[in-house]
Amino acid sequence: MAATDLVEEIRSVGERLLLKLQGLPQAEPVELVAFSIIALFTATVLLLLLIACSCCCAHCCCPEQRDRRIPVPPVKPR
Repeated sequence: MAATDLVEEIRSVGERLLLKLQGLPQAEPVELVAFSIIALFTATVLLLLLIACSCCCAHCCCPEQRDRRIPVPPVKPR
C-alpha cells in the first residue's frame, strides 16, 4: 500500500513540475532566477556525485595502481 502512495506522490510532484515548466516563459524575472538557481544547484550536486563515484570506483576497480609504492631506504647520517 505504501508503494502505491509513493508512486502517486512522485507522479503528482512531476505533474506540478511540468506545469511550472510550461508556465516558465510567462513567469516573472524573480521566478526565472529562482528556477535557474535551483537547476544550477541540482546539476552541480549531480556532477559532484558523478565525480565522487568515478573516483571511488577507480580505486576499487584498479587495485594495481594503489600498490605501486617504491620503498625508500633510510638515509644514513654523516
